[in-house]
Amino acid sequence: MNRLVAYIVRLAMILFGYVVASLAASAFLNILFLASLGYAPQHAQPAATASLYFSIPFVALFVAYFAFMPAAIVILVAEILGRRDWLYYALAGAVVAAAFLGLVDHAQESIFAVTDTSGIMAVIGGGMVGGIFYWLSAGRWAGSWWKDAPTSPGRSGS
Repeated sequence: MNRLVAYIVRLAMILFGYVVASLAASAFLNILFLASLGYAPQHAQPAATASLYFSIPFVALFVAYFAFMPAAIVILVAEILGRRDWLYYALAGAVVAAAFLGLVDHAQESIFAVTDTSGIMAVIGGGMVGGIFYWLSAGRWAGSWWKDAPTSPGRSGS
């Protein structure tokens, strides 16, 4: 029974981390988009700031939708192997973003296809930001549901 509760708590942490990662990647993409249009923090009118309150969660829905399957595989591998380092999650986020780019590139007449280099780098950067924020919120405790795994990043197992 206690083991079941640990599994449910870990699954909830993974879901929470995925939501945080999607929001962080969305915020990164939104800020890059505004910067490409020439907006700077001193130029931000109330309308631009208020639009971010809507557009960040809205774009996060698309990020979460398109990244789900590659991210699920990466998270499963991290949980099984007990990967807890930020670099793994940053590089895994880049791999998830590259998988998304590869999938939409091969889809016929996809409106989500990204073809210019700056757009590709922005999506991969967004994946890396999402991976780091996943690590901050859930990845530091990956594999903690294993019996002999340490309970925190700084402790070693007995």
